[in-house]
Amino acid sequence: MDSRLDMFEDVNTSPSLEGDMSIPGKRTTTTSQHGVPEYNTLDEPIRETVLRDIRAVGVKFYHVLYPKEKSSLLRDWDLWGPLVLCTFMATILQGSSSADSMSDNGPEFAQVFVIVWIGAAIVTLNSKLLGGNISFFQSVCVLGYCLTPIALSLIICRIILLSSQTRFLFFLRFVTTTLGFAWATYASFIFLGQSQPPHRKPLAVYPIFLFFFVISWLVLSHN
Repeated sequence: MDSRLDMFEDVNTSPSLEGDMSIPGKRTTTTSQHGVPEYNTLDEPIRETVLRDIRAVGVKFYHVLYPKEKSSLLRDWDLWGPLVLCTFMATILQGSSSADSMSDNGPEFAQVFVIVWIGAAIVTLNSKLLGGNISFFQSVCVLGYCLTPIALSLIICRIILLSSQTRFLFFLRFVTTTLGFAWATYASFIFLGQSQPPHRKPLAVYPIFLFFFVISWLVLSHN
């Protein structure tokens, strides 16, 4: 009789099952080592994901126009902003193929695309060969977002071109384009300057200068 009782004495000795249950539709967040929340987007609505990405792109545009905080473009890089800017500028700058617009000297859509992306790739490759400590796509992201001042100058120049052109209006376009070029070069140097060895910074800045100069010349020469 005692032996039968011993068989049922240790019923609760099996290991207990513990864990966390995931609730569908609940968005979980974790905090990275930089203090920035990292979102688990697998269960969140698509609308929230799209709106958050749009806000992130807007923040990067703001940092380019006010280049004080350096880590956002380099840490959370993306190519959405550069793609939007490149498409917008290529659409505005492309020449007309109609017979009534033979005086339009604007480049073709594909030419602007090639100049922007191949130029950014060449500048990035030069930066890597000089010993830069940022990745390829981080540098392309910065160069693409730094087109924002030039894109704004393009909008202003297009508005000026709506009226009959005079020397004063051309001078106004020249000043606007020069300011956009200078601001783009300055912003890119703020973000990319610290990634270069101190004795090689001039060699890294010179291709950036040429890159933005060519795009600014397209903006100014487009009539």
